[in-house]
Amino acid sequence: MTRLLRLIPFTCAALLACVYSFSAHATITVTDDTGAPVSLAAPAQRVISLAPHVTELIYAAGGGSKLVGAVSYSDYPPEAKQIPRVGDNKALDLERIVALKPDLIVVWRHGNAQAQLDRLRELNIPLFFSEPHQLDDIAATLGKLGQLLGTSSTADAAANAYRQEIARLRLRYASRAPVSVFYQVWDQPLMTLNGTHMISDVITLCGGRNVFAKLQPLVPTVSTEAVLAANPEAIITASAGATKPDTPLPQLDTWRAWPSLKATARNNLFAIDGDLINRPAPRLAQGAAQLCEDLDVARSRRPAGEP
Repeated sequence: MTRLLRLIPFTCAALLACVYSFSAHATITVTDDTGAPVSLAAPAQRVISLAPHVTELIYAAGGGSKLVGAVSYSDYPPEAKQIPRVGDNKALDLERIVALKPDLIVVWRHGNAQAQLDRLRELNIPLFFSEPHQLDDIAATLGKLGQLLGTSSTADAAANAYRQEIARLRLRYASRAPVSVFYQVWDQPLMTLNGTHMISDVITLCGGRNVFAKLQPLVPTVSTEAVLAANPEAIITASAGATKPDTPLPQLDTWRAWPSLKATARNNLFAIDGDLINRPAPRLAQGAAQLCEDLDVARSRRPAGEP
């Protein structure tokens, strides 16, 4: 009996070692934004980001040191500018990607050409597709990336902080008097976003109403006449932030040619830093806060007696 008791500590230690060894090598599986499972035998160590918002998500999730490649305009946080480039959202350098030997590639489906995505699949490198559509999806993506990167504690903390910021905005603005909004993506041709886009979710968060929410596809083209008929109370677009695009962003001054348009008559033509409002990453909370403030300005400019 004495000998048996002496063996118990060693037996327990051996069992714990086996459990640790199993957990350390257990397969990590998450579901990406296309609904597909993504499995890794161990946390990713060499990651490539194929969208600027993905780069921001990976840094926020605690995996910045594991990034070995990124596309153009991956410029936040500042250290992201030093990551080797592997092309942009129009053309990827597939040879460069292969040479970097990634064990995980995080892809933006709508930003990367389908033909090149098909070639990436042929490389048999795990792909995680990032395509968040609602505000809450950003926090969920942070959690999933944390699992894939082995940085869950950092990722979960970032997700919780983001959720709290969005919850504060929702509590403050969502029940305020509705403001009809036209969100202008581009001016020639005139383009907007429908109700399934994340920016439309931001508009709703702020107590706004997307006047073209029911249109298809995700980024529909509209006519000037359609905007005039909708007569939005506010028109919003993205301005150039720290990232300067190759082509100028759409301007709102052209709407001053229609002084009877409600948004023009009340000077409710707003531009928000494109890096904050266009990228589905944690900084979107800052862009949302700006949009909410702009809609509050629009409310303050209503004629006396108008609800």
